[in-house]
Amino acid sequence: MVRRTTAAAPMTVSARARAAMMAVAVLWFLAVAAAGVAAAPRRILVDTDMDTDDLLALLYILKHSRSEFDVKAITINANEWSDAGHAVNHLYDILYMMGRDDVAVGVGGDGGISSAGDVRPDVGGYLPLIDQGMSTAGGCRYRQAIPSGRGGRLDVDTNSGVRRSFLPQGSRGYRPLRQPTAQRVMADTLSAGPTTVILLGAHTNLALLLMMHPHLRRNVEHVYVSGGAVRVPGNLFTASAANPAAEFNFFGDPFSAYQVLHSGVPVTMIPLDATNTIPVTEEFYAEFRRRQSTYEAQYCFQSLDEVLARQMRRTGGGHANTGYYMWDAFAAGVALSSMRHGETGGVNEFAELEYMNITVVTSNEPYGARDGSNPFFDGRATPKFGLQEGGVHSGHVQTGVRDAFCLVPGGNRGRCEDGFTKEVSGPEAVRVYVATRAKPNTDKNSSLNREFFKSFLEVLNLPENAGRFNISTQFPHYREILYKPDFRNVSRGKPVIFDMDMSPGDFVALIYLLKEPREVIDLKAVLVSGNGWANIASIDIVYDVLHMMGRDDVPVGLGNTTSLGNPTLGCKNFYAIPHGSGGFIDSDTLYGLARSLPRSPRRYMSENLDHPERQQPHAYDVWQSVRKQLGPGEKITVLTSGPLTNLANISLSDIDASSVLERVYVVGGNIRDSDHDKGNVFTVPSNRYAEFNMFLDPLAAKTILESSLNITLIPLTVQRKVASFEGILAALEQHTQHTPESRFVHGLISLLQELQMKQKLYHHMDIFLGEVLGAVYMVQGSNLEPSVKVKRVSIVANTTESTDGQILARRKSANLLKILYNLNNGVYYNHLANSLANNKQSAVVGSFEEQKAIWSRPQKQFMANIAKDMK
Repeated sequence: MVRRTTAAAPMTVSARARAAMMAVAVLWFLAVAAAGVAAAPRRILVDTDMDTDDLLALLYILKHSRSEFDVKAITINANEWSDAGHAVNHLYDILYMMGRDDVAVGVGGDGGISSAGDVRPDVGGYLPLIDQGMSTAGGCRYRQAIPSGRGGRLDVDTNSGVRRSFLPQGSRGYRPLRQPTAQRVMADTLSAGPTTVILLGAHTNLALLLMMHPHLRRNVEHVYVSGGAVRVPGNLFTASAANPAAEFNFFGDPFSAYQVLHSGVPVTMIPLDATNTIPVTEEFYAEFRRRQSTYEAQYCFQSLDEVLARQMRRTGGGHANTGYYMWDAFAAGVALSSMRHGETGGVNEFAELEYMNITVVTSNEPYGARDGSNPFFDGRATPKFGLQEGGVHSGHVQTGVRDAFCLVPGGNRGRCEDGFTKEVSGPEAVRVYVATRAKPNTDKNSSLNREFFKSFLEVLNLPENAGRFNISTQFPHYREILYKPDFRNVSRGKPVIFDMDMSPGDFVALIYLLKEPREVIDLKAVLVSGNGWANIASIDIVYDVLHMMGRDDVPVGLGNTTSLGNPTLGCKNFYAIPHGSGGFIDSDTLYGLARSLPRSPRRYMSENLDHPERQQPHAYDVWQSVRKQLGPGEKITVLTSGPLTNLANISLSDIDASSVLERVYVVGGNIRDSDHDKGNVFTVPSNRYAEFNMFLDPLAAKTILESSLNITLIPLTVQRKVASFEGILAALEQHTQHTPESRFVHGLISLLQELQMKQKLYHHMDIFLGEVLGAVYMVQGSNLEPSVKVKRVSIVANTTESTDGQILARRKSANLLKILYNLNNGVYYNHLANSLANNKQSAVVGSFEEQKAIWSRPQKQFMANIAKDMK
């Protein structure tokens, strides 16, 4: 039997054509759809600590086409290499130069974490998760590994002086209660769509976001992490004796890093294993010096040049042996290459990568041993955040760079591993894509030995997406001019040195001193301390005030950043000052008003062996210089408003200092005559009777106040009597004519009053008003109708935080202090206001806006007017 089949009817020509056309159309549609997906730009959020290598990374990323890599937001990690107020304004200026004011910027926040582990909105990330409570005040368990002065945050905050000499200043800047927080910016950015996160610092901000908004985890496409050390030693150059395993970014907050890596989001890590293979070489440095055709290339080179100069001083070598690496910049390059070519096994142009099973060490064995080092477990019936009793987080947590638990007797390599990115197996292991080494340059004829070096210089020098101008090219008649008064035929008053910690009240006092007749007060110098209400980089605000008032002749001395008798790595006692609102972020920006001041040609500059005359003088050097200038019989009057660290160091270093000190006026202290005389250290509830200036350095206070110096104390009790916003503002407002400086002071005091009324975090603003009294009393004395008593006192120092800084009346004490107890408030307010409103010795350049107008027109007539006014 033959089986027959029925054949299909032959296809007609038109049918074939239609089918072909349909197939082509489908293929075209799929191709267009695929092209559309490929062409969609990658949304990027960068979290940075604004160190020098971060600047290189940020500018490298911003130079790429937005059609491929679109930076939507940048948040600042504020618990490591920079201080929030300085860092955020630095970032604003970079974005302004690059024409990217569209990029959202987030920093800080004032939320907290309750004892029960409840995370409140807008936690600022100023502290590592293990130490975060309900306040932004707190210690420096991990951060103390980073020097707060030279070679550390001072150089980072100022970019060694390059920042203010180069970057233009736009309209964006920090404003109290208006600055978007890091958590808000992160949440808004991720809520808007899938986003890639690049972490260039500690992981605190992202860990908090994932804890607060777990639903946003799905919008984190990928996390690129700069940091860690897997198969190589760590780089804690200040703390290797305690912890040889960790790298700085992971050490800054180990528990946060653990949370990020164990969050389930895909992670690519660029650790020291890879970055150790891309050191800055002499050849790269020379090529970079030669290739600077854009403003961003110039800024990067100048920034790198300064940091290499610091490294050279530290190591004694040249640029060929810098010890400096392309850490974050290289990480940025690896991240962008991975995004471009595929994140799961695609070819990376700049690095070799492999998968590893790792975790982050957050505590040290033996686990479960409650020894007082671990707030997640110690003193708690139930571990915080539901952590497992006896688990990997329950061991000893490193408490500082000299933690005795971590030190090995007779050895120079400690046993602690906090922050170590460790290869493990089992349930703690997380599969992470890890860069292991930098790829060599494929161009064998090039002097650059790494492929990324070639890309870095090419991208920075591209004409596309280039910076618009720097500060000197933004204005057609930009000039740096120093204003100095003509002292010829002028009788000079008593020599005065003002020692300040740069609180807002101190700046009002400084302006007042500059307004007083030179025949009465001859301000010889200003000394600044870095262990008070502002970080030491705020010295630049002092320079700006002096410039505004035409007193660029007044030297400014840089004081210590730690209290007397304590190591340079640490934060003893000044941990009591909040980092957030009402604390450092506000003081470091003068509550957002510092950017309204004219920009001084003088600024903090890092040590420079080639130009020693340019470097920032130390407080003691300035003291010695003033002393040498004294005429026969002249003596110095010192006004201190802050911790007494500078004066104590001078007294201990110059054994003859007392012979040239006429009198010392000390603003601060609280005489405890009874239990009703409460202090003002509101962040340390256990200490009810100390005043901040004494608490911040009790040993320095004891050294000075119990000495034989002629001392007048302006204590907290009398400061409180004149700390009236209404009294000062009413006196200022009674004048119909105002000077730039009276308007500035009125604006500052009005702002402090407004903040105090709006937000409880600013409840203490009136303590800064009292600080002005010291300057006025030093000048006016009996005109204020004062009531002064003489008492013997003793100071409690270096005991416990509950008693440090307290001043006790003691009949058996050898020293006698003159103590101001009362005065005529009305006379005080009126004199202060009259002085500020007086046209004599008024501002030469009243504001940054006025300065910009000057730089925009020829200056011949302006300079003639200035010369006339300075006489």
